[in-house]
Amino acid sequence: MRLALFQPDIPQNLGAAIRLAACLGVPLDVIEPCGFALSDAAIRRAAMDYEGIAQVTRHAGWDVFRGDAAQPGRLVLFTTRGATPFHDFAFAPSDVLLFGRESAGVPEAVHAAADARLLIPMAPGARSLNLVTAATLALGEALRQIKAFPAAPETDLPA
Repeated sequence: MRLALFQPDIPQNLGAAIRLAACLGVPLDVIEPCGFALSDAAIRRAAMDYEGIAQVTRHAGWDVFRGDAAQPGRLVLFTTRGATPFHDFAFAPSDVLLFGRESAGVPEAVHAAADARLLIPMAPGARSLNLVTAATLALGEALRQIKAFPAAPETDLPA
């Protein structure tokens, strides 16, 4: 399971996505160009103290990302234009969960390349969720389905 962000616009969302991926043990792919200056130092800053456990891979563009041999699974795009609710989809361990730009989603070529286009149902009148909020819902459901959440730490507290 991988999480991928297509040309993110907001540096704080990238930081939160790095933390999400690190905490859940899922690699994060960042498909550039971003809507802000991005450097290895900026990623380290955004990752806060999660730099040591976050697995972040930068891709110079969409074609580079698609050509990367480390992307063997299905490309699962989350979009407000999707037809299948994410909770009705059967996730697989090799899936790449892809989220578009906060301001514009993804272009038609990316939609066409997706193996599945999923939506997160919302209340009438709601337009969209924050990028990382949506990623958290999606990743949580996907990890639940494939039984891949990190193991709970041992504790001496009663259950």
